Amino acid sequence: MRNYQRHTSAILKALGIALSLSACQTKTTTETASPSTALVPAQMDTVPPKMIWVEGGTFTMGSSEADFWDAHPQHPVTLDGFWMDEHEVTNAEFAAFVAATGYRTVAEIAPDPKDFPNVPVESLVAGSAVFTPPTEAVSLENPLQWWTYMAGADWRHPQGPQTTINGRPNDPVVQVCYEDAVAYAQWAGKRLPTEAEWEYAARAGNESQPYYWGTELKPGGKWVANIFQGAFPEGNTSEDGYTTLAPVKSFSANARGLYDMEGNVWEWCQDFYRPDYYAQSPAKNPQGPNDSLDPDEPGAVKRVQRGGSFLCSDAYCIRYKAGSRGKGEVKSASNNLGFRCVKDKS
Repeated sequence: MRNYQRHTSAILKALGIALSLSACQTKTTTETASPSTALVPAQMDTVPPKMIWVEGGTFTMGSSEADFWDAHPQHPVTLDGFWMDEHEVTNAEFAAFVAATGYRTVAEIAPDPKDFPNVPVESLVAGSAVFTPPTEAVSLENPLQWWTYMAGADWRHPQGPQTTINGRPNDPVVQVCYEDAVAYAQWAGKRLPTEAEWEYAARAGNESQPYYWGTELKPGGKWVANIFQGAFPEGNTSEDGYTTLAPVKSFSANARGLYDMEGNVWEWCQDFYRPDYYAQSPAKNPQGPNDSLDPDEPGAVKRVQRGGSFLCSDAYCIRYKAGSRGKGEVKSASNNLGFRCVKDKS
């Protein structure tokens, strides 16, 4: 197996607009997480709808795998308990937010000419990144062969203006950038998870296992997450039943009762991305670094993304595996990127 460890950042030559797409890497990680419980904390009078209580505890965060170099070193982290959405935010939930507030996502607004002085104004159209598989095998070195900046792509039209979310209320909302996710979370009285909270919740007490769900890619010969099967990017065999998005809760929950913590869509976390942060991370409730630095793109402001998507597989993008990290430019969105929220104990 070849290892694809670089961040997939594409400059769309036709527009001259930089798109930061989700990270792709290989290998896995280890953990020594404390057991979790779905018990409601005594101080809580009510259970937030569609949220799971994640009991606080200590676990080993990060990876020992050489391929996941930005998840080094492994380090102990202790977290307070928190509530987490049982599944990714759906189209129906995001639509309720938009109906209540009139919010417009970044993808629905044409780029500001002041931000792109060298791009013709007529080329600055609202849109976003869409996975467009080639019809034949291509080199995996150039993501422009399977990513397109598509005018009119947004959360209502995730694969372009001719597509729709009508009839898909339970699909995870996609084509949302970081600030879109934050806006929804604030409206809902929640927040985005820290990277540590996300990993702790996903691990659900599993230790030293290559996948969040266990040791085997296909336990009992069955696919247990929405990831890519076949030859990437042109030959998705859809053995798991899905070519792109799966409705939330299509696969079994983890031991905490959380769905789709691996595959389906990448999920935004609140932390700025820095590959060196784990060496200096606090041991108690880490909130991430104070700023962003990606050596591949020093000028880009990036946040952590977790969990991988329907485009990840053991043959190419394997950052859906336990302990691995993703990253994305805060203004970028795509049709494999969504989020879920958390809520502090009140």
